Order: sequence, then structure tokens, then C-alpha cells
Amino acid sequence: MENEILMKVAELIVAAVAVFNGGGYIADAVIPWSAKQHIYNPMWPPHAKFHNGQGILMGVGLGLLSLVILFAFRPLTLPLFTLATAIAGLYFVSMLLAPLFPGTAWVDPEFKSEMPMPLGLHPQKLVSLVVCSLLLVALVIAYTVH
Repeated sequence: MENEILMKVAELIVAAVAVFNGGGYIADAVIPWSAKQHIYNPMWPPHAKFHNGQGILMGVGLGLLSLVILFAFRPLTLPLFTLATAIAGLYFVSMLLAPLFPGTAWVDPEFKSEMPMPLGLHPQKLVSLVVCSLLLVALVIAYTVH
């Protein structure tokens, strides 16, 4: 019984992250403060906005796919759980790795002075690290109870 509860906690962690994948849309297109740095940034050329839209839709799609794997397939085997977890985390892992490409930055220069830096980290980096840590906790739980 205890293992079932722990596994349900792990599933809920992954499900919460999967839903949070849609946060890219909210941050980049809905919230005025952050949307002005992204899709509504007049300094961004159309192709940059194209890729922002692509990133938003990839986040939503990955989140939905993760939820389908978590809740549509029964029994939820450990390999399926691992796949759902990896898919839920892919958006955030890619965000952490994006600065490896030349010419990228966490924030555009015109917004650098107004960007809060909690714990000395850009908010997207901090959120990505927290989300990936939560997913690792979910995986440890799942592999411990199986």
C-alpha cells in the first residue's frame, strides 16, 4: 500500500511538470511583463518570433504527450513512467542547454537591468533547475518502489 502511495506521488510530480510545460505560452505570450521580452518584443525579427512560437508549442505538446503516457496506458510500467518523465522534462533540459549555442543569452540586453535574479540565477534557469530536480525525485521514488 505504501509503495502505491509513493508511486502516485511520483506520478503527480510528473503530471504537475507536464502541465507546467504550458507555462511557456503564459510567460511568452500572456503575461505582459515577460511577453514584451518574447513574442511581443518589437526588436525581435519575425524568424526569432517563429522559433518562440515553435518553442511554446513544443512545450505544450510535450506536456500533453507526457500526460497521455501517464494516464492513458495501464498498467503504467516503469519504462512508460520513465518515458513520460523524460518527455515532461525535455522542454526544461533544452532550456538549460540552449546557452551552449553561440550568440544566445538568458535575457536580451534591453531587459537586463529590470530582470530579477533570484538566488543569482535567471528565472528561467532557476525554474528549469527546480523542475528537473523534481523529476529526478520522481524517478528516484519510482525506481525505489519497483
